[in-house]
Amino acid sequence: MIDALLGRLRAARWANLFVVNLRFLIGFAFVPAALKKVLGQPFTDPTNHGPFHDFLHGFHATGGFYAFVGVLQLVAAALLCTQRWAALGAALALPILTAIGVFCWSTGIVYTSIVVTLMWLGTIGLLVWDLDRWRLLLARGDRPHEVHYAPPPARIDMRLWERCGFAILALYLGSALVRGGVYRPRRIEWDEPAFWVLPAVMLLPVLTFVIDQRRSRLASPDDDR
Repeated sequence: MIDALLGRLRAARWANLFVVNLRFLIGFAFVPAALKKVLGQPFTDPTNHGPFHDFLHGFHATGGFYAFVGVLQLVAAALLCTQRWAALGAALALPILTAIGVFCWSTGIVYTSIVVTLMWLGTIGLLVWDLDRWRLLLARGDRPHEVHYAPPPARIDMRLWERCGFAILALYLGSALVRGGVYRPRRIEWDEPAFWVLPAVMLLPVLTFVIDQRRSRLASPDDDR
């Protein structure tokens, strides 16, 4: 049943578009927090206290471990945004999101907990999307012939979306490098160049969709998708 459903979804253009953008969404959500850790910046204001904030203060004080978790998050984000290695990115993101989600629910931070839980569910969906890959990886060594992997049909221009993922990472990481840290908008700041980075990042998938849609129509003008 699930194989038939996945087969129909993989053959649908809209489902492929949804998956690539879900990868971007989950991957990019890791980037600001990951950069803070790698750069050694505190994740919360030092004046804040309570179970949630006190844990984060202690987490920041670990130094090397704090940066290590940030590196793992950046790797997961990069893998998801590449599209080509997104299955590995989802596999790496799942335990990270599981730990964050349990921590947030345990400390009563409801809004953040809901966001992380939605990301966790989205990651589960991404892993299911690549179910055939995991079957091949987890196949018994004495029965390799029982599992066959056939790449799904190309319903979108994956190379185009790979370039979009690279552009998203390059734009945001480049702006953080120029600024020397992660920009945290607290209000509308029209005169702050870093304020415009997030809208630009959001615009990239839209432009990619427009280009991909045009190419699809030119290649299959009679295809009702």
